[in-house]
Amino acid sequence: MSKKKYNSPNISISKVYTKTGDRGHTQLVGGKKISKSDLRICSYGEIDELNSYVGGCRQMIIDSKVENDDLQRISDILYRVQNELFNLGNMLATLDEDIKKGMPQVEKSHIVNLEKDIDYFNSNLPTLKSFILPGGSQTNVWFHITRTLCRKCERTVVALSKKEKIDIVIIKYLNRLSDALFVWSRWINFINSEDEVLWNPNEK
Repeated sequence: MSKKKYNSPNISISKVYTKTGDRGHTQLVGGKKISKSDLRICSYGEIDELNSYVGGCRQMIIDSKVENDDLQRISDILYRVQNELFNLGNMLATLDEDIKKGMPQVEKSHIVNLEKDIDYFNSNLPTLKSFILPGGSQTNVWFHITRTLCRKCERTVVALSKKEKIDIVIIKYLNRLSDALFVWSRWINFINSEDEVLWNPNEK
């Protein structure tokens, strides 16, 4: 993980509603007002949704109360990912000209960490000889739902990048995270001795 320390946000939230967005507009980090239907707002809104589902995956592991070092490792990684997604959302909510020194960022080192995580868990899994379907356990399905949401986020950010300048690290991170969620979905069934649900193209 990156050793860089970012400025702690000086936040004091005492009121939930402000009514400033009642006409369908919101402000970016730098203060620019834009429509809530803008692709940039959609992109970090979907990241927020993804973060909620990542939290759901982690909570399912915690609630299982299964004592396993690797399961705990996935839980810890998911907490790390939640924080990284929040930072990623902050990047999307900030125009390039409004980026300030010390703002939280997702960096290449975070992608490298995900690749190491993928390699570690994938090394213990049987080789795939067919496409697989979500199933086998509720936790597996949760990871697959989260994976598909991650792909949705990626597509939205790619669409945004065709219109505005977007750090390519964001797209790479989401691409790698979806791969990690796929591996973890398989590993969850593997560690619980649940059979994978294989795609049968001839099923009637």
